[in-house]
Amino acid sequence: MKKQLVYDLPTRTFHWLFAGLFITAFAIAKTIDDDSPVFAYHMLAGFLLGFTVLLRLVWGVVGTKYARFASFALHPPELFAYIKGIVSGDKRRWDGHNPASSWAAIIMMGCALGLGITGYLMANGQKERFEDIHELLANGFLVVALFHIAGVVLHACRHKDGIGMAMLNGQKPELGSNKPIASARPGVALLFLVLIASFAMYLSNNYNTQNQSLQFFGSALQLGENENDEDKHGAFENDRKKYRETDDDDYDDDHDD
Repeated sequence: MKKQLVYDLPTRTFHWLFAGLFITAFAIAKTIDDDSPVFAYHMLAGFLLGFTVLLRLVWGVVGTKYARFASFALHPPELFAYIKGIVSGDKRRWDGHNPASSWAAIIMMGCALGLGITGYLMANGQKERFEDIHELLANGFLVVALFHIAGVVLHACRHKDGIGMAMLNGQKPELGSNKPIASARPGVALLFLVLIASFAMYLSNNYNTQNQSLQFFGSALQLGENENDEDKHGAFENDRKKYRETDDDDYDDDHDD
């Protein structure tokens, strides 16, 4: 089966960074206690994920043909027809993103931006207000991602067109009527990587590991356990210690009498 180049290198780079950063942030959040110094890296990965999505939004407007959001199949009837076709064995193929992957990509990017915004607000002193929304977005992202993976596997089994390799080599079966993209745009992919690495360095340089705070474009964000909380906890322990000492003194006085 003859193949043609469909997905450029920036799109493929984004795809794997997007997946890797979400898995990293989600895994830390679910396996590390929030009072651990390591937990802060969940938020740093989340901020980096949000920045990566912003770059993808730009590329979705000015990028190559199949990277643009204008090429996404987002009409609900197309999605229903695609799902029905998967079940019935319809052999129709799509140039770029099929309806299911189009919707999955948009929803996951929306969730990622929502996670970045709510994460910022939580670190800016509004944790209780946005914590439930943040968790709902994270779980929603995971569910859509799992359905997306299952859909890719099912599509590959049904159509046997090697779609699972498309985000690795950028190629899909040739359809005849549509032309492939002229270039993989490696220069743009390199620029994206430089920008993402620069933002990662910015986060690293402005993150204080001692108090787990981040200076983020003029805002002081608390990524770990708040020092005020620690002070309150320490004051509580001191009060409890004093109470015990007073209680012991009263007990000794009673026995002396």
